[in-house]
Amino acid sequence: MTRRKCTQCGLVNTTADESCRRCKTPLSDAVVAETATPEEKPRRRSFAQRAIWVVGTTLALLFGWYLSMLLTSQELDYERRQSLTHAIAIIRDKGFTKQAFVLSHLVNYRDTDSWWNRYVGHHDAYAATNFPFEIVTLYPEFFQDTTDDTERAAILLHESYHLLGLGEAAALEAVWRDKQRLGWTADRYGSTAVWINTRDTTMTLAPQLFRCGQDERSDCLP
Repeated sequence: MTRRKCTQCGLVNTTADESCRRCKTPLSDAVVAETATPEEKPRRRSFAQRAIWVVGTTLALLFGWYLSMLLTSQELDYERRQSLTHAIAIIRDKGFTKQAFVLSHLVNYRDTDSWWNRYVGHHDAYAATNFPFEIVTLYPEFFQDTTDDTERAAILLHESYHLLGLGEAAALEAVWRDKQRLGWTADRYGSTAVWINTRDTTMTLAPQLFRCGQDERSDCLP
């Protein structure tokens, strides 16, 4: 807001005044003075606004991370994707409906490691899951060291539990408990590399499943 200051007596008059209200001096040559206006305090964001900002920023970062993992890895070729489809079909046919749905519709399968997998490294494995991004990397051993689609189904069932948020020990135990239902049994697969590796790892991380028999080290689950 502007006011006019009298050059004679110094009184600050309004812009509507034609002469000074004190000394009656014409204000035609008066100095225009700016009056200070009180500074407005910045409005603080509400809790909801701050929560939306935090959630939006987090989602943007997660999406960028997810995209970077896809861009630094390769997709499965047609032949390997067909093999994957057959293995998932076994899981579905054996009644693992939820696991089959996750594996069929919520996963992005990769043929090579992303930058993140290369950075953190991993032990010898048939597959690796990036939770919660729902990315599964299938290594050459998944296709080369398995004897058939049932063994590949056993590996995928294990990864499905990771996709649902379970840790390694819980995923191993879940698969071992359901191996009979899946059709992955000792009488058919007991001498394969996948069976032996899975059994040894399960014995280490879920030893309660191997405390039967006279030696108290036998498999408790047929």
